Amino acid sequence: MQVPVRHSISVVTPVYNGEASIAELCRRLSEVLPPIATEYEIIFVNDDSRDRSWEIISELSSRLATVRGLNLMRNYGQHNALLCGIRAAKYDVVVTMDDDLQHPPEEISRLLTRLVDGVDVVYGTPKAVRHGALRVLASRITRLALSMAIGRELSKNVSAFRVFRTRLREAFANYESSFVSIDVLLTWATTRFSAINVDFEPRYSGSSTYTFTKLLRLAVDMMTGFSTAPLQLASLIGFGCTLLGLAVFLYVSIRYCLEGSVPGFPFLASIIAIFSGAQLFALGVIGEYLARMHFRTMNRPNYTIREIAEGEHSKAQRQL
Repeated sequence: MQVPVRHSISVVTPVYNGEASIAELCRRLSEVLPPIATEYEIIFVNDDSRDRSWEIISELSSRLATVRGLNLMRNYGQHNALLCGIRAAKYDVVVTMDDDLQHPPEEISRLLTRLVDGVDVVYGTPKAVRHGALRVLASRITRLALSMAIGRELSKNVSAFRVFRTRLREAFANYESSFVSIDVLLTWATTRFSAINVDFEPRYSGSSTYTFTKLLRLAVDMMTGFSTAPLQLASLIGFGCTLLGLAVFLYVSIRYCLEGSVPGFPFLASIIAIFSGAQLFALGVIGEYLARMHFRTMNRPNYTIREIAEGEHSKAQRQL
């Protein structure tokens, strides 16, 4: 097995109601990271959890100099919390992973073996997906939306378990929209991506907070926030309706010349319905883009930090 180059590593984990798993995650990371990292830190970003997650993070940071905690003012979402942690990272390589232990910390070394010259981002792609039919359908729709923003070949390997060079964040240092997709932002910085298959583990506890509705909302946000594909689709539908209108006009003209009459109200009603539906669809797409522009002009922040938890040793190092 290829031995990875030793890096200084910042592990960033967004936390939402993870009180049952974050202590175990921290323990496993503290065993895995020392042999493969010259220096390391573990950053937990608490996304306004409703349980004791922040208390546990604060306790871990008081005991361990390698642990830092960021507590957000409200629930901003997984990608916004990740962005917060990525901007706070102080080492050369960032590792992002979930708080539920589905991403095995022991696999980080395998991802690092692929982070060589010519590669800036490595994804840990799951070998198998263990979800219900409805969740799988929503995930596929979300992945389709992501492919519109970053391309099909890249989107099929995307995962929340990833390693990348910290300097990539310079490409989106000034990004301030409340709609965030880390995977899209990474494509602003590089085209050098790689991926390896990883055996994801069952959730340590609880269930996923990504419902069918939330995944669909995420898909819409990605399509309208980072891609012009919906506008292009609306244009194609408009063009198609124009061709249909010309075809109907030709049909009516020929029918009138041959028979002296044309079908009445049902025919007219169906044509009106087609064109009205196309117009409403196009207006809806334009409205989504106008909403994105409106929110961006409001300068809503990606996140707001309520408090930071870190041990006295970490504070002293930062002052130096």
